[in-house]
Order: sequence, then structure tokens, then C-alpha cells
Amino acid sequence: MAEHDSDREDREPDEKGVPFDEDAVWRAIVAGYGDEPPDPPGARPFKPVEDLALLEKEPPNEGADGFEEPRPARPLGSSISFAPGVGPRDHTAPDPSEDDFDEDDEGHFVPPEPPPLPAADAAAKFAWLGVVGGPLLLLLAVVLGWDVTWWLTTLGIGGFLGGFATLVMRMRTDDDEGDDPGRGAVV
Repeated sequence: MAEHDSDREDREPDEKGVPFDEDAVWRAIVAGYGDEPPDPPGARPFKPVEDLALLEKEPPNEGADGFEEPRPARPLGSSISFAPGVGPRDHTAPDPSEDDFDEDDEGHFVPPEPPPLPAADAAAKFAWLGVVGGPLLLLLAVVLGWDVTWWLTTLGIGGFLGGFATLVMRMRTDDDEGDDPGRGAVV
């Protein structure tokens, strides 16, 4: 590896017949540190984010005789489809009014009130108390640092299992023997 590097040092400065001053190159790099390089010819200046949704103004095309040539229509936008604050999620629909309807329109749909929930009996309430309360009791014992004794464990785990079994046993099966499943849709 050392032989390869020594060949390179000898070859680089005299390769094109121009002496190579490495110190001068480093001084130029250090002197230009922090400066922004110039824009390439024909480049447009940076556009702030607020102006991205606006159309760009371009100079008119002048033909050989000095008259302006019409520009071909170009599509709006580029790689940015929506600027911040201008997009489909920022659109708010106008509030509907009665003037929006014709004679044929029936008006806005208002759903009917839902039926009240069925009243739960005492067995269902205690079953839910065991399903939710058993694990909460054990969690509370751990968080508060209580001694988890055999009766606390039995109450927590037994309450959960007993409540779960009660709720499963009381589930409806909807097996009505009087209904014929082959009679089709009921309207």
C-alpha cells in the first residue's frame, strides 16, 4: 500500500505539467468556508413556503419581430401538490339551508331515536361486577402494595371467572325453532 501511495504523490503534481500548490488550495477552501456558492446560470431563486401555491410570473416571450408570442398552456403545480394551509382538508362545506332544496327534495335525513337499552337483572349486574372488578381489585392491591393473600387472590380471580362464566351461559343463541331458515328475506 505504501508503494502505491508513493507512486501517486510523484505522479499527481506533474501529471499535466502544472505545479500543484496544495497549501494554496487549502487556503482557498478555508477562505471560502461558509459562503454560499453562486446559483448556476438559468436557476430560479428560492421561493418561500408561503408562496408555493401562487402561480409563477414569467417574462413574456418575444419573437424575432418584437411581438409577444402566446405561451402554451402549462399545468399548474409541480412536485408539490398542496401548499400548507391550502388543501382538501382545509375546505369547510357551507351549512345547508332550506333554500338548497327543490320541490322534489325531501329534506335532510334525521335518524329516529334509538330504543332504550334493556334493563339488566341482578345476576347480569353481579356478573359484570366480577368480570371488571376482579382484575381491578388485584391491580389495586399491587399498586397500593397490599399483601396479596389467598382470599384477595380468590376473590379477584374467582370473581372474574365466575362473572365470565355467568355472562357466557346467559347469552342468547337466537335459535328459534318456529322460523324456517329457507323462506328468504323478510321485508
